[in-house]
Amino acid sequence: MSTGTAIAVDPHVVTCTLAPRFDAVRTAREFARSTLHGWGLGTLFDDVALVASELVTNALRHALEQRPDAPSAESLRIMSESLRSSEALRLPAQPGAAQAADARLPIRISLVHRSPQVVCAVSDPSSRGPVAREPDFVAESGRGLHLVDSFSRSWGWHPLAGAGKVVWAVFEAEDPTGTAGRHRRSA
Repeated sequence: MSTGTAIAVDPHVVTCTLAPRFDAVRTAREFARSTLHGWGLGTLFDDVALVASELVTNALRHALEQRPDAPSAESLRIMSESLRSSEALRLPAQPGAAQAADARLPIRISLVHRSPQVVCAVSDPSSRGPVAREPDFVAESGRGLHLVDSFSRSWGWHPLAGAGKVVWAVFEAEDPTGTAGRHRRSA
């Protein structure tokens, strides 16, 4: 993992501080997997992992944009795709990719379980709120917030005092139909 997980007083509120490097996406997924399994909510993993990946990727992009020596958005996209592909194949990430993005700015992912819901929240130092683009299904990027909207019950963001923001998504943890953790969007 990129950094250590913070120990929480409440076992249903856990936070992991992510180093602002490209392997943070993988760390966020590992954190989500272990936390959800610890809560007995492993069926939510696919949805939460996809949303966490998108939110952390966005946090990396916006946190890194604030630095003059930051990699371009295209470099971020290529490295992020490379990490996703290598994770799916269980291969190591490209050497040096993670270190290239080290901007030394904190990004945190938190998971909160308050039955019947789980909240995934990602905070970053950028004060700019997320903006969903018009869907372009031919483009190689720009669909992340549409995925967040599709795979979560609801989502939003709030500015943080001083600087930064938190982007959150809510998931249903208990569903009498047995479809908790499955992609579904109700009105």
